[in-house]
Amino acid sequence: MFSEALSGKKSWNPGKKFLWLFPFFLFAANPALAEKSSLPWAAPVDLTNAIADVAQKAMPAVVHIEVTQRVEVASPPGPFESDPFFRYFFGPPPGPRTYKKELRGIGSGMVLDGEGHILTNFHVISGASKITVKTSAGEEFEAKVLGSDPKTDLAVIRIKTAKNLPSLAFGDSDRLRVGEWVVAIGNPRGLEQTVTAGIISAKHRMGVLDPSNYQDYIQTDAAINPGNSGGPLLNLSGEVIGVNAAIVSESGGFEGIGFAIPSNMAKAVAEAIIKHGKVVRGWLGVAVQEMTNSLAKNLNAKGTRGALVTGVTKGGPAENAGIKKGDMIVSLDGIPLAGVNDFRNRLAASRVGKTVEIELRRRGEMVTVHASIGAYKPNPQQTAAELRGKLGIEVKEISNLEARRRRMENREGVLLAKVDPNSPAERAGLEAGDTLHQINNQNLRGVGDYIRVLEPVQPGEEVLLLVRDGRTGEVGFLTVVAR
Repeated sequence: MFSEALSGKKSWNPGKKFLWLFPFFLFAANPALAEKSSLPWAAPVDLTNAIADVAQKAMPAVVHIEVTQRVEVASPPGPFESDPFFRYFFGPPPGPRTYKKELRGIGSGMVLDGEGHILTNFHVISGASKITVKTSAGEEFEAKVLGSDPKTDLAVIRIKTAKNLPSLAFGDSDRLRVGEWVVAIGNPRGLEQTVTAGIISAKHRMGVLDPSNYQDYIQTDAAINPGNSGGPLLNLSGEVIGVNAAIVSESGGFEGIGFAIPSNMAKAVAEAIIKHGKVVRGWLGVAVQEMTNSLAKNLNAKGTRGALVTGVTKGGPAENAGIKKGDMIVSLDGIPLAGVNDFRNRLAASRVGKTVEIELRRRGEMVTVHASIGAYKPNPQQTAAELRGKLGIEVKEISNLEARRRRMENREGVLLAKVDPNSPAERAGLEAGDTLHQINNQNLRGVGDYIRVLEPVQPGEEVLLLVRDGRTGEVGFLTVVAR
């Protein structure tokens, strides 16, 4: 997203391929093929003007996003500091010197309503100290982050304008078919209002990024490049059916494999952020796993599609609905499940309090039950792990043994178990073994306080920390910028 990435450097290498978190291959529509199609399920579509019509309708609601991020980097050594003669007489330099550097990045977004709410990717605005939105009419506005959801890589920002901005409507991504025509609009490499077209290459792509996140990507061959991130993927009715998010590439450029977040997931996240400022995920109270061919044979199950229940939380919605260990959940609200990830994602996007119809297979027989969706409430350690990305630290409670070893009067604070490389915490000098005692002048008694104070912090916000050095025992304040 930022200038280093735009220069062509590859930031991450998953195996043999580079995965670029950014957002030319233009499809030539052949109207003759559409008009002469004899397939019984193919509705005749005149592609002569279809893509142009979608572009004309949608472009006014697609915005260009520019972000500025301030980072602290180490100053290069002076001309004599590495000279042994100089160091012998004057000693080593007083310590690492840093200065603040500004990085600029680009992305795209889509206007959701006349009130100035704009949906984009979390990675576009993550760590930004300033966000500028430029509309298709050329007007510029400073935007504020309303809320974000790193687990789905989505965020909602807002601009204040007296004008009623044109907006886009969501379509139903569950009804997408592989091979369906789609249109992508965005600002690849800063080229504003660029339109590309392609087809749906595949659905339900999992594990494209962090496999622990809520992912269910649409794969497309519509050209997506750095700067397209956060822009819409539209069907030929002009409805948003995806949010462009990433590409897989060995060269750093487009190679025909792009990914978009499904509109049904994006819509649920956006509505939650606008209404509550955060995402509250649905919960059923079941532990599930994939059904393998071996398990299916041993359990006399028909097929492997669905989610095998391996545990039921006592008193949870699933137990109240009569779901049992060993049941195979095959559909939610009449829509068949592709697998465990599909089940988890659709459940998480369900509205709390909604009653869902669950079809399951039990000892070879089909059973239908109804359950009321509850609110997902992770335990403190899970929540702390979900907050890891903000500062780049993993924390845990301070044990009695560790408190004695550090000669601490009490166990108040949290222990830094891990510090991520090149994270805000590492750049500030934090190390595993340090203890954190305050965030923004608020005392931390333990992990619960850590969560309460850090959770509302937004990307780009400066955070004041009171830290005890794990090696020297010295206590001091320092600031980091959340991402």
